[in-house]
Amino acid sequence: MTIGHPIAGIDEAGRGPLAGPVVAAAVILPENFSAISALRDSKKLTARRREALAAIIRAEALVGVGIAEPAEIDRVNVLEATMRAMARAVDRLPVRPARALIDGNRLPALSCPAEAIIGGDGLEPAISAASIIAKTVRDTVMAHAANHWPQYGFEGHKGYGAALHMQALETFGPTPIHRFSYAPVKRAAEKI
Repeated sequence: MTIGHPIAGIDEAGRGPLAGPVVAAAVILPENFSAISALRDSKKLTARRREALAAIIRAEALVGVGIAEPAEIDRVNVLEATMRAMARAVDRLPVRPARALIDGNRLPALSCPAEAIIGGDGLEPAISAASIIAKTVRDTVMAHAANHWPQYGFEGHKGYGAALHMQALETFGPTPIHRFSYAPVKRAAEKI
């Protein structure tokens, strides 16, 4: 891969769920990326298509992933934790980008100039690629969580406030991967 003035796309997955981490990804696409026309916002792709594209992105592009665990989210708030995860993702790239394009309207503190683009995951291919990586990494984390706590159904709802999840919270209380600063989790913890 030839990198002149690399531009990193950055996106996150998992700000809204009641459980699990926020995962951010930073991706630098090569000029001749083979699947450029297939890139989309990860939410507009099937799980199978996301996984296939993630494999291509990992094979052809430069990828960095940053994670903010639930305890950090509880300690600093989800927005700050997301900004930290994004900065970690950039720091884990094998090269320093000349510039970063971030999905959204906020900029994390990065080691390079950056621009926030609202709806960027549908506009900029590098951000779309980062969206796909972040979502697939987070989905894998939640699938592993489902192995530890099968009664919560994490493999299906990925930690969001689905009816099954809310019922499990009421019945079993929160797990260590829940976000205790979030009201439904806090209420469930107080009942134990």
